[in-house]
Amino acid sequence: MIATLKAYGIKDPEVLRAMGTVRRHEYIPVSHRHAADPYGDHPCPIGHGQTISQPYIVAYMTERIAPKKGEKILEIGTGSGYQAAILAELGADVYTIEIIPELADHARDVLAAEGYQRVHVLTGDGYKGWPEHAPFDAVIVTCAPEDIPAALVEQLKEGGRMILPLGTGMQRLVILLKKEGRVTVVNDLPVRFVPMVKGR
Repeated sequence: MIATLKAYGIKDPEVLRAMGTVRRHEYIPVSHRHAADPYGDHPCPIGHGQTISQPYIVAYMTERIAPKKGEKILEIGTGSGYQAAILAELGADVYTIEIIPELADHARDVLAAEGYQRVHVLTGDGYKGWPEHAPFDAVIVTCAPEDIPAALVEQLKEGGRMILPLGTGMQRLVILLKKEGRVTVVNDLPVRFVPMVKGR
């Protein structure tokens, strides 16, 4: 897996170390581990119509957001908990939100079992963010909204950055930078993520 990531252009040694340290198979529910090689460069099903993203996309988004030790990072779309574990392995304090209760429970259990005490999991609507713990140094969204959620921009610290897939059907990763109260948006890779779900 690490050789593939290097071949695809992932260079940050800390990101590569984290990707090599976190045990990806543990984050896939036992009932779905037979479906695909956990360490192959592809998404794997985790139930409830959701997937764990392919390793390259996890590594790429992590490298682009450049988490630093001690930073507070908000993740929207906990899913299996794997991306949160990568961020925690890099020393970030992670606040992650999952709307599907069964997946949130799974992520809490596996993150605790794997020793990632710096990850806090909330079962709730990612569109609202987690205002009690704002502002965040960075926000990473692992499901695709049609538009950039305003609450997430508000909860981003001055000088902070956000990465998210945007759109329906054809999606694109976008990177936001917040400076002097203004937001700049840079288009990045074409991607395909599950849609971001609004709470009722």
